[in-house]
Amino acid sequence: MMDRTDAYYYSLPEELIAQEPLPDRSASRMLVLDRRTDRIEHRTVRDLPEFFRPGDALVLNDSRVITARLLGRKRGSGGRVDLLFLEEERPSYWAALVRASGRIRPGLVFEDPAGEWTAEVVEIRPTGGVSLQVTSGRPLSEILEARGLPPLPPYIRRFWGSGRGDPAQIQRDRERYQTVYARLPGSVAAPTAGLHLTNDLLNAIRNRGVILVHVTLHVGLGTFKPIEADSIERHVMHEERFELTEAAAEALNRVREGGGRIAAVGTTSVRVLETTVTEERIFRAECGRTRLFIHPPYRFRAVDVLLTNFHLPRSSLLVLVSAFAGRERILRAYEEAIRTRYRFFSYGDAMLIL
Repeated sequence: MMDRTDAYYYSLPEELIAQEPLPDRSASRMLVLDRRTDRIEHRTVRDLPEFFRPGDALVLNDSRVITARLLGRKRGSGGRVDLLFLEEERPSYWAALVRASGRIRPGLVFEDPAGEWTAEVVEIRPTGGVSLQVTSGRPLSEILEARGLPPLPPYIRRFWGSGRGDPAQIQRDRERYQTVYARLPGSVAAPTAGLHLTNDLLNAIRNRGVILVHVTLHVGLGTFKPIEADSIERHVMHEERFELTEAAAEALNRVREGGGRIAAVGTTSVRVLETTVTEERIFRAECGRTRLFIHPPYRFRAVDVLLTNFHLPRSSLLVLVSAFAGRERILRAYEEAIRTRYRFFSYGDAMLIL
């Protein structure tokens, strides 16, 4: 039963999908789920410091979301095209997703109406997406930073038309679809649990004797992709770049030795921690790519506490939190969140699993 993808389905009223972040990041509601007692408590993210003890560690993913979308046109026909640049795989060659009318084929050229870049389709990927060769007068990363649109997930509805959408809305999304501690550019989706945290809240947590540890995992679009196989065992997990530094590994090992708990902010932090911990629960510095797919009956060696958002049905993220807390317990908590009108997904509310 637990390996069937349908076992991770729930029905969500569309009006509970958050379209905008709250004005105050830390004002989001927080459903607290205690795995030992099955107790559910309704709090806010502002209350988070109360749940920590001196000697604990809070682990934050410091990847920065790049404004990865550019709108252009097809050379020749002038048809509109929406490009989402995922990663520069080698100089001037980018993995990307394309939305356009008609068939996408090698040799097709997209161009910037302002004349700043062109992108030629080099390869159609069998797993979806394309490889593009980009020609531009300055690095594409600079163009994306200056002119790119935030890579919001499709369930957050925005109308940007030809790129001349509401400038105030675009700027709000640029600021709020980003954690306050984001540092290293590379993600095309936000590590959303961290969107609730403010510098004041992080200082309050630190003042309780908790150490803050930064890891990096550059989030790819596979984060939002539903599991398409009938069985979760058949799901091919997307690959994501990560790093756990020597300093971070040493700090986490000291916390372990001192009997403290390790609390992960978001499933992306979980993937880094569980990738880099040994069977003996010792962390090792590592930099590379991970395809770790956490699903029941996975045995967690790194993470003791998890702050996370509410995830899409049949997603690898819902499967991960089900492995952490138990599928039935998680689905009951989701039922309670729906009954009490929590806000769901990227701009929505949070869950703290103890």
